[in-house]
Amino acid sequence: MNNLQAPPPPEALIEGLNEPQREAVLTTEGPVLMLAGAGTGKTAALTARLAHLVRNRLAWPSEILCVTFTNRAAREMRERVGHLIGPAVEGMPWLGTFHSIAAKMLRRHAELVGLQSNYTIIDTDDQLRLLKQLIVAEGVDEKRFPARQLAQLLDRWKNRGLNPADIDAGESEAYANGKGQKFYQLYQDRLKAVNACDFGDLLLHMLNILRTHRDVLEQYQQRFKYVMVDEYQDTNQVQYLWLRLIAQGRQNICVVGDDDQSIYSWRGAEVANILRFEKDFPGAKVIRLEQNYRSTPQILGAASGLINENSQRLGKTLWTERHAGEQVRVVGVWDGPEEARRVGDEIERLEREGAPLDQVAILVRAQYQTREFEDRFISIGMKYRIVGGFRFYERAEIRDALAYLRVIAQPQDDLAFERIYNAPKRGLGAKALEGIHTLARRRGIPLTAAAIEIADSDELPARARNSFLSLMRDFARWRDISATEKPSDLLRTVMDECGYTDALQAEKTAEATGRLENLVELARAMEEYESFGDFLEHVSLVMDNENAADEEKVTIMTMHAAKGLEFDNVFLPGWEEGVFPSQRALDEGGLASLEEERRLAYVAITRARRKCTILHAANRRIYGQWTSSIPSRFIAELPDDHVEAETTLSGGASLWRAQWSEHGDPFADVARIQPSRIVTRGPGWQRAAAQEFDTKPKRVAESTRSAASFAAKPRADIGVGDRVFHEKFGYGAVAAQEGNKLEIDFEHSGRKRVIDSFVKPA
Repeated sequence: MNNLQAPPPPEALIEGLNEPQREAVLTTEGPVLMLAGAGTGKTAALTARLAHLVRNRLAWPSEILCVTFTNRAAREMRERVGHLIGPAVEGMPWLGTFHSIAAKMLRRHAELVGLQSNYTIIDTDDQLRLLKQLIVAEGVDEKRFPARQLAQLLDRWKNRGLNPADIDAGESEAYANGKGQKFYQLYQDRLKAVNACDFGDLLLHMLNILRTHRDVLEQYQQRFKYVMVDEYQDTNQVQYLWLRLIAQGRQNICVVGDDDQSIYSWRGAEVANILRFEKDFPGAKVIRLEQNYRSTPQILGAASGLINENSQRLGKTLWTERHAGEQVRVVGVWDGPEEARRVGDEIERLEREGAPLDQVAILVRAQYQTREFEDRFISIGMKYRIVGGFRFYERAEIRDALAYLRVIAQPQDDLAFERIYNAPKRGLGAKALEGIHTLARRRGIPLTAAAIEIADSDELPARARNSFLSLMRDFARWRDISATEKPSDLLRTVMDECGYTDALQAEKTAEATGRLENLVELARAMEEYESFGDFLEHVSLVMDNENAADEEKVTIMTMHAAKGLEFDNVFLPGWEEGVFPSQRALDEGGLASLEEERRLAYVAITRARRKCTILHAANRRIYGQWTSSIPSRFIAELPDDHVEAETTLSGGASLWRAQWSEHGDPFADVARIQPSRIVTRGPGWQRAAAQEFDTKPKRVAESTRSAASFAAKPRADIGVGDRVFHEKFGYGAVAAQEGNKLEIDFEHSGRKRVIDSFVKPA
């Protein structure tokens, strides 16, 4: 920080701030809740407040505790404060993330929890290795109860501030038939024995110390004259308890957050922490930052109308002085591929009009949705980047699946074989691979041939030989059926029979479920290609989409990853029941999850500065099956005054709202009204006028089975060559038929691929 410029005069700290921001800066004594809506300049207010405390000598830099959630946020805060107060920022040792500050405290008091001050913080790999050792030592089947599942369970317990002694029988049932508490205790004992802790322990240990050692608690309560917390709505239980203990002394705590942007319950965040702030700190002053500097009034009106449907919120009304701008567009399309085409066309139009590509974003609810857009953008030469995750074909499970198929198609592909010879785990370690490598070099043969030979020798232990032999028999069988099975069907068969699907299902984690969803999406993508060679060529083109880092590209990311970002033009695809809101979220969390999904929708809309486009499809492939989709309930909640409907598939927001209201109030009781019970009406929905249809996605466990297990039966009254009529595309002749899918040459719309139940004989 030696290159810091001279700080501005004290009065300059609040210049340019609006009245509520100034109030937040100058209200230094007592508890303060800065309720900051999206795009309302909360970072400017927070940094100005921190600088004000130092510049006006209300506290030394070392007497202020300022907590952020990420290292990036901490760096940005330190840089911005440095420009306001100069070199004094170097004396702020307690500005950082929850974990970094807790680690610094724990170094000073490690002996109070049975550690030495030079303790080691283990990473995820070390944690999993240690848990596997404990699982094996206790005689538990690690394949049935994976270490990763136990690690995530322990992390959840620690995020809730629970020690092994706090785990009751009901909680303990979550792992290995009631052994969860025992493994938690064994794990903690082992960590202490090696003078180590994991990231969850950093806060949990300090919470235990503050709870049981009054002198330490009073020391920190006296040390910190002021406590400031960013993104308070994202705190979990252990963070909340830790902060509350420290701040209860002087009561000078200022938290900044937005209950409407609490979207991380899946990683332990509890929106209740910010909702009960006034109860935790009686007399707290609530300052609402409501002037938005990012979005147009139309975008804010749509987002505000949507979030008003939530009951668990403190409430605020965003406004802006910007020009009204365009209404939020809601676009209905026929299916997922048309959705990607429509978005691609719109972006090309924006580019022709001079809009920079790096100000265009596509925000999806789930990672698997990115594949459709990646493929489309490759075909039209659109530059894009995936943010917050790997591109679809770079993900580990996708690379593994393709490696299996590469070995089937080309047994000489040693690189592919090396990748999957022990994926999933089949007891083949580095020594086994080294053995077949040695034989392959000596004989000048591929690794697959060497594996067959070595399995018939005594060069390797019996277990390794049997594993290689079983694997090579599988490859031989898959190679035989590959001549007759479609690549997509072959993929489903291989993933099931090699144990890859079962291994992911056994993990019972959200991450594993997402990986299964990606495999299902891969199989779906392969159905569009006649041969496996054509598909691999396509993948190569996709993987070659690496351009110079400084080139403008469209951003594709999840809604969760987009929090805190902003773009001129935002596209929000997949707003259908079961996709968004996520059916899995509703099944697992009911009304609470519905409100969080709605907050996620609010976050997504408010990422847009100028234009926001929401898309929904009448038909979508979900978990390998075509489903007739209905628009998301969130579309029905958008205020008509701020929405422009561009769809022939329904009658606008008013009709969508009517569709929901005729079934009562679905928001009051999520379990009572599920999407599978909704009947939609209007243009494009005629076939549903007198029937109910199931839009709930099938279980992932079923979705990776052979395509034959879920293929729909074709209609008997329509065949190739027949003349038919379609509600949207008009008259045409059936050119090809596959199951319940028809390719029809329409007189005015060209060739389309449709579901047979949407047409009738002409």
